[in-house]
Amino acid sequence: MTQITGPSGQPPYLRIVAGIRRRIADGELAPGDRVPSTRQLAKDWGVALATATKALTTLRLEGLVETRPRAGTVVAGTARTASAPATAPAGAPRRPPAAAPPSEQDLTLDRIVRAAVEIADAEGLPGLSMRGVAARLGVAAMSPYRYVTGKDDLVLLMADAAYGEAAYPAEVPEGWRARVEEVARTLWSLYRAHPWLAQLGSLTRPLISPGLMVHGERMLSALDGHGLAPKALFETHVLIYSHVQGLAVHLEWEAQAEAATGQSEDAWMDDRAGALGDLAASGRFPVFARIVGGFGADGYDMRLDDFFEAGLKALLDGLTPVVEGAAPTGP
Repeated sequence: MTQITGPSGQPPYLRIVAGIRRRIADGELAPGDRVPSTRQLAKDWGVALATATKALTTLRLEGLVETRPRAGTVVAGTARTASAPATAPAGAPRRPPAAAPPSEQDLTLDRIVRAAVEIADAEGLPGLSMRGVAARLGVAAMSPYRYVTGKDDLVLLMADAAYGEAAYPAEVPEGWRARVEEVARTLWSLYRAHPWLAQLGSLTRPLISPGLMVHGERMLSALDGHGLAPKALFETHVLIYSHVQGLAVHLEWEAQAEAATGQSEDAWMDDRAGALGDLAASGRFPVFARIVGGFGADGYDMRLDDFFEAGLKALLDGLTPVVEGAAPTGP
């Protein structure tokens, strides 16, 4: 654990700020490098998550770091202010203070939700806390509770806001298949932007959200009017949605795994190349060995975007005779 040092009485979050600032000034952290996450800072410095969040917020307000979705917090493109000492010598002119955080009077439910979404995008849902949101907004720890009852309530509001980011054009595509593809790709883009979103509800215990229902209504409308019985129509809609969500959950799983191990997907696979080679050479799995051997020198690169498109096409190809073979509903 990092030894916390600093002037007597200095708040712990400022000690963390000084430590990160020093690492940037010394070149240990270069522009684009990932800064330790709130959880890692809390562990290393022996502080609460909210304290670590406040430290990163202070660095962000100073322009030293910036938040990038799923990349976490990274050193900003320039770090000119990083060379300033954490504590100026007595009598030295002070650097202009960073922009003051919004006051309590400026706090709104919308700002709370947007701040929470930014944290979840960067840190995942495990990194989200009510105290962390308050620290990010620069308000008292209990202030967000004036607007939401707790984290569970906040997460529902976050989901509704995230699902509401994509609006459909007034002009509807021709044909049921094009309309279904529009909804599926819209949902995939939202899960790409907010990987935590796909983790919130299972098929058997779905998320009850007006924002998500907008997408469901659009897809149900695409499938309606082709003669499918209500049960068949609804289950077809669920089957298509399960393809989108089922792949999307891996976006967050991969992000969490990379954050936990410090390894990219490629690095993780490279470390296990020997074990996979041993399996292929064992003679126990001949089909696997033949297929892997057919990948050639370049190997195989799994891309979830390609899987999404290939799976969507295969699924809709299979559903076409089901949807178009049903008798159209008459007046």
